[in-house]
Amino acid sequence: MDERSNLMNMMKITIKVLIQAALGLDRSLESDFPPLQQFFYVLEHCLKHGLKVKKSFIGHNKSFFGPLELVEKLCPESADIFTNIRNLPEIKTSLGRGRAWLHLSLMQKKMADYLQVLIDHKDLLSDFYEHEALMMEEEGAVLVGLLMGLNMIDANLCLKGEDLDSQVGIIDFSFCLKDVQLNDSEKKADEITTVLDQKHYVEELNRHLSCTVGDLQSKIELLEKTNSKLNDELVAAKDRIVSLQDEHNQLLQESARIQKKSERHLEVNMLDTKVELETYKHSRQGLDEMYNETWKQLNVEKQVRADLEKELDLQFGMKTEMEMAMKLLEKDIHEKQDTLVILRKQLDDVKSINLQMCQKFKESEIAFQNKSDQLCLLQAKLDLADSTTRGLEESSDLQHNLQSEKEQQKTLQEELFKEKEKNTYLQNDLLQYSQLKKDFDTLRLEKTQLQKLCDEQEQALQEMGFHLSQSKLKMEDIKEVNKALKGHTWLKDDEATGCKQCDKEFSISRRKHHCRNCGDIFCNTCSSNELSLPSYPKPVRVCDPCHNLLLQRCSSNCS
Repeated sequence: MDERSNLMNMMKITIKVLIQAALGLDRSLESDFPPLQQFFYVLEHCLKHGLKVKKSFIGHNKSFFGPLELVEKLCPESADIFTNIRNLPEIKTSLGRGRAWLHLSLMQKKMADYLQVLIDHKDLLSDFYEHEALMMEEEGAVLVGLLMGLNMIDANLCLKGEDLDSQVGIIDFSFCLKDVQLNDSEKKADEITTVLDQKHYVEELNRHLSCTVGDLQSKIELLEKTNSKLNDELVAAKDRIVSLQDEHNQLLQESARIQKKSERHLEVNMLDTKVELETYKHSRQGLDEMYNETWKQLNVEKQVRADLEKELDLQFGMKTEMEMAMKLLEKDIHEKQDTLVILRKQLDDVKSINLQMCQKFKESEIAFQNKSDQLCLLQAKLDLADSTTRGLEESSDLQHNLQSEKEQQKTLQEELFKEKEKNTYLQNDLLQYSQLKKDFDTLRLEKTQLQKLCDEQEQALQEMGFHLSQSKLKMEDIKEVNKALKGHTWLKDDEATGCKQCDKEFSISRRKHHCRNCGDIFCNTCSSNELSLPSYPKPVRVCDPCHNLLLQRCSSNCS
């Protein structure tokens, strides 16, 4: 708390002196102006107050540039300051970067705004400052308020050429002392204040010197530790060098021994190669004869291969035509099936309509019979009514009854007219029914014809499938023959040093033999079988794997 109050008092005095001096110089200041330098030193001490010490490989780092780097994230408009700081090659330490930031923010007249943003985010500042630091307490807000008054000053500062890394920021309190003639009481008060200020100044100098002494002692201890570690590592490295020299001597001895052994082995190999050359000269004549025979056989195989390729092309053409025909037939069958489904639906609809018409016809016949009976009854009633009307005309009392009978007669006539209309409607329905019956018969005939067509097409498809299966079998046989001709390459004698099956090396006694099926080189025991191949009508030499494979294929073809 004492440190905070002292620092705040010093900040107030330095800002007051700086503003008064700036007013005397038309509010424009240069970088070498002493009150401005003192202001930066005091502000630096305020920002260092309560900083957490961060341990690193070099030593203890206690720089106020760490919290100032948060401004770049929180205020994007401050990015220009940080780019300018990074572009300054003479600044190499974090302390120098922090001082450059203070200079540039004062020139922008936004120092108070940037520090206010930091104070508003105390949760982020807690990573850099202790809880009782100046920036974490109320004094931080007071400091920002004091810095707001500096916006009236125009600072023309040049950072190029200034040694900001190694400057010693010691506060000089002589700028705070007034030099004015006052009365006795004021003189005494000023003397007391000057004494107190000098006392605080001395205390501040002592505290600063004690801090620097402590830092130097910790650095010396760390350097001693690193020195002892380096000495231990140097001793270990010397031991390692001695062991490596011993290993080097052993490796030299071993390499000399291996060189002698390889020279002996080379002499033995030279003798073997001389013997093999003599045998090669003797066996060259027989190989030339074999080469001539194989050349003739190769020409015959080429002719057979050309014939087979022609037949294969024909089979491919037939296959594509068959596939096209199959696709067309499948399409036609699908269309016929769709038409059959539609016709079946139409037949079901016609059947349901026929049933409905039959029921309606029966109902209309019954209704017609009932209406005819009613008509007969009504006719009889009309005759009776006529006879009664003749008798009733004479009597005046029965005139009312006559009128009612006439009304009944009218209603009966209307009902009779309605029944006649119903009768005509039913007759029309009967005609439609007869027409639908005829349509039904024609659809039944069409169905039978389509069924016959479907049966014929299914039979044709079965025949086509049989032909296709036969052609596929032929294609597989041709592919196998083509594989036998194409796939197996004839290995050269130089490419094989040992038998492919038993891996035994060839020598004068163990001769090389080609398999006429796969073209690989085997010894006599692994290629003692003989079989007739498509390219060789007579039985020729075949290796054991090809012999087993060809026998299996022959047995599967026979089955």
